[in-house]
Amino acid sequence: MAAPLLALISVSLLATNPVSAQSSSAAQALALEQEGKLPEAEEAWRQVVERNPQDGAAFASLGLVLSRQQKYSEAATAYRRSIALDPKLPGVQLNLGLAEFKQGNFRAAIGPLRAALASNSQNTQARTLLGLSYYGAGQFAAAVDDLQPLAQADSANIELHNVLAQSCLQAKKFSCAFEEFRLILQQKPDSPASHVLLGEALDGLGRTPEAIVEFQAAAKLAPQEPNVNFGLGYLHWKSHQYDDAQRDFENELAIDPRNAQALAYLGDIEMKRNDPEKALASLRKATELRGDLRIAYVDMGAILAEQKQYPDAVTSLQRAVKMDPSQPDAHFRLGRVYQAMGNKAAAQKEFAKVRELHQKADDVASQMPAATPAPAKP
Repeated sequence: MAAPLLALISVSLLATNPVSAQSSSAAQALALEQEGKLPEAEEAWRQVVERNPQDGAAFASLGLVLSRQQKYSEAATAYRRSIALDPKLPGVQLNLGLAEFKQGNFRAAIGPLRAALASNSQNTQARTLLGLSYYGAGQFAAAVDDLQPLAQADSANIELHNVLAQSCLQAKKFSCAFEEFRLILQQKPDSPASHVLLGEALDGLGRTPEAIVEFQAAAKLAPQEPNVNFGLGYLHWKSHQYDDAQRDFENELAIDPRNAQALAYLGDIEMKRNDPEKALASLRKATELRGDLRIAYVDMGAILAEQKQYPDAVTSLQRAVKMDPSQPDAHFRLGRVYQAMGNKAAAQKEFAKVRELHQKADDVASQMPAATPAPAKP
């Protein structure tokens, strides 16, 4: 991930060497550096720090030469030693953050980049790298905070807007994601990925019919693109348009017969149409391919319970409960199975959990502000 993220910006190492030529050895190392003889300069700086292990500036210079040779791990070690010895040396925190970033060590890059930005809040390089590091580390809300002002100041940088848009989407800031993807599509109307992501943002805003239109546009532009038909099918399934959803899932499976999600949702539709054997076949195949599809285990538990295969039903429903204990449906079905098996204590425990979860949901709903109108359509 580091390479494509770094391609979004122009970030250079500290242009000036922080060490002054206080000795002939340092002067020689600087001269070798300026001549582009980096391996020789590295060796010269190593001799300097060996003789002067308390010289923070020399360690910073060693880190700089190592970075220029793309020896980022060794460079990071040298920069950290430099900071420990002299935390006020200019540019070293930024160089350390960049060295970690280039290794894909996004979490490790965050600390020094925050320090670099704290020392100079106008440092665009540090802010950009910090925002991208947050994105790379999966800290999407923090990424939005740093990337949004940068993107607003650079409307032509579509790659940066795309990272911001995806950060907004992952942080569930759907209005932000919607605006960003709409801007991207204005400049790249034939981008299937942007249609998909705009569709996800619209769905997050509760505008599912419009989301379907965006996924349809993506499917038309790239009918063989993996997961596009599944996404369209999911939106149709969510809207209870099961005939359309079935077609979409089947289209996805024609592209990728091992798409476990498409199989799971197809099995759910087959269950809803009272075809339990066909549903079980799809659901079991889905769980063989992936073990984290909660809907498949809930549906299998329901079908097996109807068939009075209670031990197997319990196993499936317990698996669903373990995946997400906050959802009442699996608890309720599990309680019904225990009830049918004559295990009253276990059944009551599950039903009590269902009541608790419903009460918690009601409490949360009562504390939510009144609904606001949906954003105006573009």
